Amino acid sequence: MNNSVLILSFVFLMAYEQKEVKTVMAHSHNDYEQEHPLFEALKYNFKSVEADIFTVGDSLFVAHSNNQIKPGRTLINLYLEPLKKQIEQNQGSVYGNGEEVFLLIDIKDEPVNTYRLLNKTLEKYRSILSVFEHGQMKPGAIRIIISGNRPFELMKSEKIRFAGFDGRIENFDRDESSFLMPMISDNWKKYFTWDGNGKMNNDEFQKLKTFAEMAKSKGYILRFWGTPDETPEKRIAVWKVLKEADVGIVGADHLKELHDFLLENEETKTRK
Repeated sequence: MNNSVLILSFVFLMAYEQKEVKTVMAHSHNDYEQEHPLFEALKYNFKSVEADIFTVGDSLFVAHSNNQIKPGRTLINLYLEPLKKQIEQNQGSVYGNGEEVFLLIDIKDEPVNTYRLLNKTLEKYRSILSVFEHGQMKPGAIRIIISGNRPFELMKSEKIRFAGFDGRIENFDRDESSFLMPMISDNWKKYFTWDGNGKMNNDEFQKLKTFAEMAKSKGYILRFWGTPDETPEKRIAVWKVLKEADVGIVGADHLKELHDFLLENEETKTRK
């Protein structure tokens, strides 16, 4: 077999392999609380994972609160290094399908100093990141999105950034570039009273749909936290409504459950 045939065969094989991996538009909320942080989300092909961070000395530790910080559980150890190795093993992307994956980093303490330390850390992983330079984005395997205590003005002023920031619904009218603000996340309970029981009333559903349409029209990915999830029935009811309204990404703590639901409900159903 000559070299040209070998090359064509390799290209065909790569294209075929890429089609075999289906990323689900799902977000692993507080991912570090899973039994196997990051790897559980990767097992189910999640598009997005979330890590909360605190500064301790010159390191960034992953935890939900100060009193839960544990030795060794750093952003580098739990997420950046494992992701780098995964990308190296999968031809330059997390799942080997060429798709970008989101790492949402929630700053839990002082925003400016923590962000500056994070920025220095991310610079060491530049080769695997989507980089924003002089108003343009160079796509990479991982897009970092900063949530929580976000230093908006500092990030906006940077000529070279390794992250975008996570907006809120009240930020729709800012008309920021989706390079700078790729995601809009907000608290479900701030806008909706429906708790997953029965059917969501039409006024609230139309509000949800309007938010989803606004986000999509501006190129933002819409996400909600704090959705009702006390029982499997409530979770499924909420996920159905989010899918029906065409909300960009669905978050959960129950990863397999959400993965299975999304695969079974790929097509958005018409509201009856």
